[in-house]
Amino acid sequence: VRAVGGEMAATASLAPKVGPLGLNAKKIGEDIMKNTKDWKGLKVTCKLVVKNRVATCFVTPSVASRLIRALKEPPRDRKKVKNIKHSGNITFNEVVKIAREAQAKSMAASLQGVVLECLGTAVSVGCTIDGEHPATIQAQIKAGRLKCPEK
Repeated sequence: VRAVGGEMAATASLAPKVGPLGLNAKKIGEDIMKNTKDWKGLKVTCKLVVKNRVATCFVTPSVASRLIRALKEPPRDRKKVKNIKHSGNITFNEVVKIAREAQAKSMAASLQGVVLECLGTAVSVGCTIDGEHPATIQAQIKAGRLKCPEK
């Protein structure tokens, strides 16, 4: 379920998913709100695991959400501020850390591949890495000028 961090998930979108399982959509919405508190204002994916008619919620944020969180921007009001530009700067080490967290969901064979994926996401988010455009850092990694940690 995609939800905005720290906000009540739309009961209308939850009801058809959890209703047939005999669960209360409002209660699950509150659980999602509680678990996504530290992702305030960012869209994150929540994984609902239902066992014995008890739902547990796990937050599985995307690489884009992690990058925006790493920019340390103040939370914004989604209803008032639209089409925001994320023009901040992130260190390369932080990108590697995000890549390690996202490695389980990635299809890349090595950590270097996951780092390249994260840099591609940084291009679409619009932020810079160590003051440079992410595409130039991708080219440096592919040329072998910038080393990526193995593990």
